[in-house]
Amino acid sequence: MMGGSSKKPNIVVVLTSQWRASACGYAGDPNAVTPHLDLLAKDGINFCEAVTPHPFGVFARAAFLTGRFSESVGIYDYYDTLPADSVTLAHRFAEAGYQTAFFGKWQLYERDPEAPVVGEEHAKVVVPKERQGGFDFWEGFESGFLLNDCFFHGSRLPEPIRIEGYQAEIIANRFLSYRSECADPNRPLFSVLSFDSPHPPYASPANGVDPKEPASIHLLDNVPKDSIIEETAKRELSGYYAHIEAMDRVVGKLVEELKHSGEWEDTLFVFSSVHGDMHGSHGHFRKGWPYEESIRVPLLMNWVNGLPRYGSDMLISLLDLGPTLLGLVDVGGDPVAFDGLNLSSEILEKRRGPDSQRISMPSVPPFAKQCPYPWGGKRSRAGIRGQKMSEAGDSFFLETLSPTGYRAPLK
Repeated sequence: MMGGSSKKPNIVVVLTSQWRASACGYAGDPNAVTPHLDLLAKDGINFCEAVTPHPFGVFARAAFLTGRFSESVGIYDYYDTLPADSVTLAHRFAEAGYQTAFFGKWQLYERDPEAPVVGEEHAKVVVPKERQGGFDFWEGFESGFLLNDCFFHGSRLPEPIRIEGYQAEIIANRFLSYRSECADPNRPLFSVLSFDSPHPPYASPANGVDPKEPASIHLLDNVPKDSIIEETAKRELSGYYAHIEAMDRVVGKLVEELKHSGEWEDTLFVFSSVHGDMHGSHGHFRKGWPYEESIRVPLLMNWVNGLPRYGSDMLISLLDLGPTLLGLVDVGGDPVAFDGLNLSSEILEKRRGPDSQRISMPSVPPFAKQCPYPWGGKRSRAGIRGQKMSEAGDSFFLETLSPTGYRAPLK
């Protein structure tokens, strides 16, 4: 085995939404209370230059699950669905003898474009078994952005039911109960836990974590000194950091339970996000923009018996995450099937990896504050160079490296 263990590890992927890479205590953000993530960063690999291939949830989720750019699997617009015949990581790991399980936000099935994006209608959409990405066990919700009292359906719940409580904690509890009640202890498990937090609505209750006083929020230096922008950014960040702290506690609970069960040392644990958030940087809000705050995401890997501990400046994308996980557990498969790279050897040998990553926004989602034009480009170590797709020949270059975000020093 590449990772040095005689046993195939269980794999737990925690995938959050709207969590920009700089918004972590270990990265130096004075607003972020993330003691559990800080410990994971210390005891594992912190990829401080990780990026998303598409800085918008639908496109990024499809890319992660398939290892292919969203356009390659037919997802060009926000309301496009993951085709029923898509080959996903669930299929790849199942072929290698893994049992596979998914929990939480799906956002890849049919939604009514006329229905409110935030609310019960999208949350109650039933995702049929044949559209659940090939996972053996599936329990979650299509979308709806209900951070509290969310609806769940799936393998143990044929119809959507509302479960009271904080969405992230419910997802963690459903996963933990599945492990103890349903999973086969004699087979390795590949699981994905998909969370909305810390996605808007930022004012939603954060599981008992009180929002910070907006006046106490430290803004990045690239937030314009404009009263409206500053006021909006501080108000939204007040709730944003409350959800980050609440989500950090959920991660801590997951890790503690895995340690208590004796499975932690043989678990490959991954924490990341599908995209970031501008929060006023460069005068913009939300995601989809070709800027660091939107495209750079946290990425931590921990596997006591299989991975070294260090800080890495590897330019790794969520597109590479699936092929790389398969490589780390010696289930490489056919590399032609992926647009992403298997970077397992580079990780184990502490090499720098690719010089650039392709990033794009295939279309303009129909929401306020988002980037108003599609674009495509490459993120290199110098910044982003690309082209607005809607204006042929209109290229742009954006310096996106420090000081536009906090970074932990490499170990």
